[in-house]
Amino acid sequence: MKRILLKLSGEALAGENGNGIDSAMLKLFTEEIAAAMGKNAQVAVVLGGGNFFRGVKGTEKGVSRVQGDYIGMLATIMNSLALQDSLRQAGFKAEVLSGLEISPLCKRMNAHTAISLLEQKTVVIIAGGTGNPFFTTDSAAALRAVEINADFLLKGTRVDGVYSADPEKFPDAVKYDEISYDEAYEKKLKIMDLTAFTLCKENNIPTIVFDINKKGSLADIIDGKKVGTLVK
Repeated sequence: MKRILLKLSGEALAGENGNGIDSAMLKLFTEEIAAAMGKNAQVAVVLGGGNFFRGVKGTEKGVSRVQGDYIGMLATIMNSLALQDSLRQAGFKAEVLSGLEISPLCKRMNAHTAISLLEQKTVVIIAGGTGNPFFTTDSAAALRAVEINADFLLKGTRVDGVYSADPEKFPDAVKYDEISYDEAYEKKLKIMDLTAFTLCKENNIPTIVFDINKKGSLADIIDGKKVGTLVK
């Protein structure tokens, strides 16, 4: 049985709206997770909060970085609660754990509880980042993947893998089917931040970057098919 940590951006959840929660994208996320659960995968999810608020961007609005990051953490909790409700309506067990405990909405994240829930076929949605400012949700996803002993960290994006340059800006960009963490760092490929890279590399957790908008991609990954780009 595969245990995965699925990292999804808040911007992806916003869909074409650009902000807030798009109902079609929420349904897609739910269906993709449901398909993975149908293949007996244990699924943990980390959602970003950029569709509501980004800490770094908050400084442009006169909010301090520390306070902005905490506001961003709250945004991840809002997204997580929405996904939890959608999964429950679809008939799945789902619980939100968080780096920031907010009673009665979500309990504090700890590895023992998360693993226990995963083994009970519960989707564990891990919100609130690391619970500390100055860390991205990529870093939080890598940290949580290590904590739960995930087999893979799966990063769902708007593109179908890792390219030599931004394919949305450079049509001649070359896609990598597989690349090492060291090579990705040397080429300065913007896959994850350095903290996330280091956590995954030192703990031997491979990352797969794939297009979350392509229906069936998550189930294909669980089946062992080549999807997106493997970073290891």
